[in-house]
Amino acid sequence: MSDMGELTPRVKLWIQSGREPIAGGGKIELLLAVEKEKSLNRAARRLGMSYRHAWGIIKKLERRLGFKVVAATRGGMRGGGTHLTKRGQALVKEYKQMDEALEEIVKEKTFWEDISTKLSARNRLSGVVESVQLGEIGANVKIVVKPAMVTAFITREAAEALELKKGDRVEAVIKATEVMVAKP
Repeated sequence: MSDMGELTPRVKLWIQSGREPIAGGGKIELLLAVEKEKSLNRAARRLGMSYRHAWGIIKKLERRLGFKVVAATRGGMRGGGTHLTKRGQALVKEYKQMDEALEEIVKEKTFWEDISTKLSARNRLSGVVESVQLGEIGANVKIVVKPAMVTAFITREAAEALELKKGDRVEAVIKATEVMVAKP
């Protein structure tokens, strides 16, 4: 991408259910503003939208999700307010984690090299999982690749997503700096 000059890659993340979009950056930004302002009215004003429009966005989001993302308390001596529910907070947290991870991946120069690299038989070794040791963050995967044993350290999340267990047929994907694991 060096010949692209000042251009930088960007990605947009949204969550969907089936083919129906549920939430993207704009809705998450509204939820974050509600949490910060403790008021849907002030959050809407901050984002340059009407209260009615913001309320419509929240209601549509809750309908699509099937759960409440905000809770309001009526006024009184202490005044009322709006805050995110626990599930609303979890939605925002998960979205932000995914968005930050995507941004980091896209910024990483090797990402663009990796997606344009085709895997060949030279850098794939078929084998059988001998053991999987899950740690807090990572997983040690031992793969029998006759006549040897290959040990790969991958993220715990990847090991769980692949549902790796002893006896699984897998491929050790070798890169210049690391060994990855793929299930055929």
